[in-house]
Amino acid sequence: MKLIFLGSGSAFTVQDNNYHSNMLLVAPNDKKLLIDCGADVRFSLNEIGLTYKDINDVYISHLHSDHAGGLEWLGFTHKFDATAQRPRLYINEHLVNELWDHVLSGGMRSLQGEIACLNTYFDVRPVHSNGFFEWNGITLRTVQTVHIVDGFKIAPSFGLLFKANDTKVFITTDTQFAPNQIMDFYNMADMIFHDCETTPHYKSGVHAHYTELCTLDEATKKKMWLYHYNPGKTQNPEADGFRGFVQKGQVFNF
Repeated sequence: MKLIFLGSGSAFTVQDNNYHSNMLLVAPNDKKLLIDCGADVRFSLNEIGLTYKDINDVYISHLHSDHAGGLEWLGFTHKFDATAQRPRLYINEHLVNELWDHVLSGGMRSLQGEIACLNTYFDVRPVHSNGFFEWNGITLRTVQTVHIVDGFKIAPSFGLLFKANDTKVFITTDTQFAPNQIMDFYNMADMIFHDCETTPHYKSGVHAHYTELCTLDEATKKKMWLYHYNPGKTQNPEADGFRGFVQKGQVFNF
């Protein structure tokens, strides 16, 4: 089992030859789960020699464009290829309607001769809150994180916690710095891949900032790889006790 980072950059990455922080979980039988499908995913897949035909399973953590903006491309390419099957789409049950109504329907609703819906393009597999899904013998548990407070409600992202062979892996996806809410998951994991903002002059408040993560205990930081960072980062994560910044194309073998 291995995890490949197609990119490791933030939503607005245009420098450093990087892409959005989308990942591929690759099973021993070479089946692939795309973890998030950002707007530049066709380029990041192409760079490692893959196409839409290699993606039959996709997990979406939340609805921002760097995580879901490539679904139109993925859906259309499969739809108009008679040899391709609809990809299985794993997503939290409360995001299914929002994904179609507010993200995809404007460009994908009208087809020649039919009115489309999300199931026209994807085999939708809603994941219950506080739930999990099975993929190639692995149980992937979804972990709700605090990403944005939208008016009077939380608009979460859903991270993943899973065991690959003997390694327990926690991928936060997008999250604010909220150790009181997710410390238990830090403790469960042997390896953590953590959302990390690196801007020097301000904190957006919707991503964990590097300076905030530096306040974590040393044992937690030793398990933590940082990704989703901004272009032009200047920090030295190894010197501060972390495993390091994830690089585009980096492969983690479990």
